[in-house]
Amino acid sequence: MTVTDTAHRQRRSPLTWWRGGGAGALLFLLPMLLIFGLFSWWPILRTGVMSFQHTNLVEPAQWIGLENFRNVLHDPLLPVAIRNTAYFAGLAFVFGYPVPLLMAVIMSDARRLRGLFSMLAYLPVVVPPAVAVLLWRFFYDASPSGVFNSVLGKVGVGPVPWLESSHAVMPALVLEATWAAAGGTVIIYLAALVSVPPELYDAAEADGAGVFRKIWHVTLPHLRGIMLITLILQIIGTAQVFLEPYLFTDGGPDNSSLTVLLLIFNYAFGSTTGGGDYGSATALSLMLAVALAILSFIYFRVTRSWSTS
Repeated sequence: MTVTDTAHRQRRSPLTWWRGGGAGALLFLLPMLLIFGLFSWWPILRTGVMSFQHTNLVEPAQWIGLENFRNVLHDPLLPVAIRNTAYFAGLAFVFGYPVPLLMAVIMSDARRLRGLFSMLAYLPVVVPPAVAVLLWRFFYDASPSGVFNSVLGKVGVGPVPWLESSHAVMPALVLEATWAAAGGTVIIYLAALVSVPPELYDAAEADGAGVFRKIWHVTLPHLRGIMLITLILQIIGTAQVFLEPYLFTDGGPDNSSLTVLLLIFNYAFGSTTGGGDYGSATALSLMLAVALAILSFIYFRVTRSWSTS
C-alpha cells in the first residue's frame, strides 16, 4: 500500500470525520432527520406493516399475511379504477401537458407584461379547491342556462350533461384539473426560458427561421430536460388523482370517474364499500407506490441520455 492510499484511508476514517466537524454537522441535521423520519418514513413503514394486517385502528391488529392483497386484486372495481386513472392520465397528457408549455412560450415574448401574465397564470393554483369546485360546478351546470351550455347553445350544440354523463365526465375533470394546476408548470418553463441566449433567436431569425422553427430548433432543445422532469411529475400526479373525482362526482356516474386513489379512500372511509378496511387501503396504496417507483425507474433509465444529448 502506498503512502497516498494510507492517507486516503485516514481521511475517510470516522476519527477524521469527527475531527473535521462531522459531529457538529450531524447535530444540526438531527432535528431535520427526526422530523423527516417521524412524519415521512414512519408512516411509510406503518403502511407496509398494516398492509399485512386486519385492523380498524382501535382493536388489536390481526396478522393475515397476503389476504389484503388478494382481496384487492379480486375486487371487480380495481380494473375499473385502473382504466379510469389511465384514461385521465392519457387525456391530461394529450391536452393538459402541452398547455403550460404553449402558455410559457407565448408569455416569454411579452416582456413588458410577463409579470402580469405570470400572476394570472398562477392565480388558479392559489384558489382553494373547494372554491374552484363550486366555480366549475356552476360552469358545468347541465341545464341549457349553464355557462358552458349557454356558449355551446349559441352554435347549436348541447346541452351537455358534463358531470352526469359517463362519456363527458372525465374530459370535464381533466379540463378543470389542467386549469387548476397549469400555473405552477408555466412558472417553471418561464424560469427555464430566461436562460435561453437571445443570440440564438437572432441567429435563427437571420437564417430565415419563422416562429415555429425557432420554437422547434431553439426553445424546445433548451427545455428538453425540464420537459422530461415535468412529464414524469405529471404522470405521477395523474396516477394519484383524487381531488377532482371526489369533490365533483364521488366516482360517479356508474363508477366512470372512480380512480385508484379514490378506491383507496373508499376502502378506508367510503360509505359505498362500508369503509374501515384499512388493510386493503394500505395494500392498494403500497401496490400503487411500487408501480409508480418501477415506472419512474424505467422512465429515468430510458430518458437519461435524452436530457443530456
